[in-house]
Amino acid sequence: MAGSVTVVTGGSRGIGAATCLRLAADGHDVVVGYVRDAGAAEAVAEGVRNAGRRSVAVRVDTAVETDVERLFDVAEERLGPVTGLVNNAGVTGPLGRLADADTANLRRVVDVNLLGTLLCSRRAAQLMTARGSGVIVNVSSAAATLGSPGEYVHYAATKAAVDALTLGLAKETGSGSTRSRRE
Repeated sequence: MAGSVTVVTGGSRGIGAATCLRLAADGHDVVVGYVRDAGAAEAVAEGVRNAGRRSVAVRVDTAVETDVERLFDVAEERLGPVTGLVNNAGVTGPLGRLADADTANLRRVVDVNLLGTLLCSRRAAQLMTARGSGVIVNVSSAAATLGSPGEYVHYAATKAAVDALTLGLAKETGSGSTRSRRE
């Protein structure tokens, strides 16, 4: 896809890194969003460049609105208009049992997994709606519908919310189609 610029949150490892490399193979320029490991993020960005595409790694805590704004600003300044977003960043665990979880842990799971997805989706929707096109993909989990006892109750709850966001946003933006990739 000529001219495709896709932002991937949580792009420095695992599913996010694989997504970045696949997007590059499919012709996308890629923004690799990461929160901690700059070296890993830069290695993924280098992999994208080795595939013949442009890439930049940007540190972003998706739960922080100013970080999200900067992520999209850097994407547009360095690579051009953002045409896609993959919301992959997430707190996955081990999280511990809900009964034992402290409020700070619960807040971080909700802030990253849900608020971060909302903030990134909002910014992408603002940009893409103004241009009349774009794609947002939210990475979810089977735990969203199956539930997940033990260490992942709060994680599963946030992923169920992401599924609801995916459906609602598709209806709000008029496309009517949804994509929510389950881990």
